[in-house]
Amino acid sequence: MHSIWAVAANTVRQALRMKVAAVFIILLLILLPFMGFTATGDGTLKGRLQTFVSYSVSLTALLLSLLTLIASVYSVTSDIEQRQIYTVITKPIRRFQLLLGKLLGVVLLNLGLLAIFSAVIYTIAVYTPTFARATPEQLVTLDNEFFTARKILTPGEPDVARDVDEAYRRLKQGGQLDELLAESSKDEIFAQLTKQMKLEKRAAAVGRPLVWEFTNVKLLDPNDTIFVRFKYDVSVNPPDQQVHSQWIVGDLRQGQYGGQFRTPIYPFPRKDAVRTFHEIAVPADAVADDGYLGVGFLNVPPNETVVIFPLEDGLSVQYKADTFTANFLRAALLIFFRLIFLACLGLLAATFLSFPVAMLLCMVVFLTATCSGFVIESFDYLSTNMSFIYSFTVKLIVRLLPEFDKFSPSSFLVPAKLVSWSLLARCAALMVCVKALLLLVAALVIFSFREIAKIIV
Repeated sequence: MHSIWAVAANTVRQALRMKVAAVFIILLLILLPFMGFTATGDGTLKGRLQTFVSYSVSLTALLLSLLTLIASVYSVTSDIEQRQIYTVITKPIRRFQLLLGKLLGVVLLNLGLLAIFSAVIYTIAVYTPTFARATPEQLVTLDNEFFTARKILTPGEPDVARDVDEAYRRLKQGGQLDELLAESSKDEIFAQLTKQMKLEKRAAAVGRPLVWEFTNVKLLDPNDTIFVRFKYDVSVNPPDQQVHSQWIVGDLRQGQYGGQFRTPIYPFPRKDAVRTFHEIAVPADAVADDGYLGVGFLNVPPNETVVIFPLEDGLSVQYKADTFTANFLRAALLIFFRLIFLACLGLLAATFLSFPVAMLLCMVVFLTATCSGFVIESFDYLSTNMSFIYSFTVKLIVRLLPEFDKFSPSSFLVPAKLVSWSLLARCAALMVCVKALLLLVAALVIFSFREIAKIIV
C-alpha cells in the first residue's frame, strides 16, 4: 500500500507541473467569478442564477474531464517514452501497484480540484441574492424555485394497446395499410400509432376536461407549497397566443359518492401563453392523508383550439424534497463519478497506445458518451436495413458507454430537480462499479503483459 501511495503522490505532483493543468485551473478561477457577476439569463434574479449555475457547472465538468484524460494518459505514456519507468519497475513494486497508484493520484487530484471549484460555485450562487439586494418577493421565489431540491412526479403512461389495435384494424379494413407498409414496417406503424394515441390522451378540445392523478406524494413539511408545472401546445395558434383554462387541484375523489370533503379543492382560473412553462402554487393541504393528489384541467371558451400537453414535459407535480446544499453535493458527486470513469479510460488507452493516439481514442469516447442519448435516438430514424445493421454494431458499443447527458448535474440544479440517492447509487453502480472497473481490469491485464523493454545480448 505504501508503494501505491508513493506513486499517487508523484502522479499528483506530475499533473500539477503540467502547463495545461495550470491553464485550466487559472481559467476556472477567473471565469467562475466573472460569470457570477455577468450572467443575466432572462433578466430576473432567478434566471441569472440559473444561467450562472448552468454554465459554471458545465464548464467545470468539461475542463476537469479534459484534465483527467490528459493527466491519466500522460502519466503512463510519458514514463514509457522518457524511459523513467525503467527506474520504477526495477524497484520492489508490481505493475498493478504502479497503475493503481497512478489512478489513485488522478482521482485525488480530481477530488481536490472538484471540491475547490464546487465551493466557489456554491458560494457565488448563495451570496448572489445578497449582493444583488434581492427583495423579499425575489427571495421567496428563489427559495421555492431555485434554492431547493424538488421531487418531480409525472403522469404515468396511458395504456393505449387496445386503441392502437383498433386503429390498425381500421386502416386494414379501409385499404390504407398496404400503402403505409410500402413506406414503413409494421413495427414503425405501431410505434407511430402508439405515439399518436398517447398524445390524444393528453389533448383537450374546447369543453373537454383532462384529469391526472398522483399517488405517494410525501412532503417534508406540511406547510410547504406544491407546484403544478405545465406547458401548452395548441392545434391552432390563438390570436394573442394565450389560452384560457380552469384548473382544480386537490383530492378529486371526494364527493363522487356523496361523501364529505375532508381536504380542500383549490380552483385556479388562468390565462397563460402557449409553449411556455408555467407554475401553479398550491397549498400543501390539498394532498390527501394517503398521499393522493388530483389535477384537473378544462379547456374553456373563448378558446377555439385544441390544447395539447406534450408527452415529455407537458405536466408535472413538484414539491420540496431536500435542501439546495445537499442536492448540490450530490450533483458534484455525479461529476466525480464521471471523472473516475475517464481516469480509468485514460489509463487503459495509455497502456497500449502512444499519447496522441490514446488522446484521440479518449476524446471520441468522451464526446460520444456526452451525447449518447442523441446518438441512440438519431439512429431510430434510419431505414430498416441500416437500423438492423446499427443495432448489432454501433448501438452495442454506444450502450456500453456511460450516459453523461443522462446524469448531467446542470440538468438537475437549474430546474431545482432532486438528485435522489437512488439515482446517485445507480450512476455509481453503472459508471464506476461496472464500466470503470471493467476498463481498469482491462488496463491491468494489458499492462501486466506489455513488453516494456527488450533485452539485447
